[in-house]
Amino acid sequence: MLLFKKVDQLQAYLSKQRAKGLQIGYTPTMGALHQGHASLVEKAKAENDISVCSIFVNPTQFNDPADLEKYPRTEAQDIDLLTQLGNDVLFYPSAEEVYPKDIVIPTFDFGPIDKVMEGFYRPGHFDGVVEVVYRLLDITKPDRLYMGQKDFQQFTLIYHMIKQMNSKTELVVCPIIREEDGLALSSRNVRLTAGNRANAPIISKTLSSLNDWLQKDTVRTVKEKAIALLSEVPDFKPEYLDIVDGYTLQPISDFEESPYIVACAAIWTGDIRLIDNIILKKLE
Repeated sequence: MLLFKKVDQLQAYLSKQRAKGLQIGYTPTMGALHQGHASLVEKAKAENDISVCSIFVNPTQFNDPADLEKYPRTEAQDIDLLTQLGNDVLFYPSAEEVYPKDIVIPTFDFGPIDKVMEGFYRPGHFDGVVEVVYRLLDITKPDRLYMGQKDFQQFTLIYHMIKQMNSKTELVVCPIIREEDGLALSSRNVRLTAGNRANAPIISKTLSSLNDWLQKDTVRTVKEKAIALLSEVPDFKPEYLDIVDGYTLQPISDFEESPYIVACAAIWTGDIRLIDNIILKKLE
């Protein structure tokens, strides 16, 4: 596996590969890699000639400085996992490489999409996400970009950003990878206490129950029931559980009003914030 820390060196290498007609698949990460990330890299390898993975803990998307400080950093383990996966290129830049002094990031119009859920509870978060993904795409110029479904609102924003850029990069969204008990894999899971880890799968179990509940009750009733159940779990503090249109991310009031419906949740368990989602309906 090749390791690049400088933008110009990575770009020179990738330019040579493009000149050979090779396709590039790219997976941006913040490190602390787990099997969810591995699934993205494996798909990038399977669908492209060259798999590029980046590790960059982006400071601009953390609205809480303490969260940035506590974010797990496991460089040696990450490199070992990527090597085992057969990843071709690792980009491991500094903040100065990603954000040089003369960098200009364009403005994008997301309408209300970036103002609900994560956007409401983490002000400034998506500004940082869009900024860093734009910059990383500008550096790597991949044929395909690989992101996970777990960050549903994030990949929805990036989809709209790519469209507004008129970019030829294809966004590939991969399913959530879960533990056997249903907990969505997350780099933050390692920080859970034993008690909080034992209760954490209740989030996915609650989301999985929503479709059955929606057969009998209104969207509003089901949402209130889910939040009430989660609130009863020791050390749980639901921040939101919203049932939304999968395209606009706006709340729905009736299950029949949209062909694409997703339930998204953010739950505090102790001092760890976990997010999860489930696609309740998607008609092609």
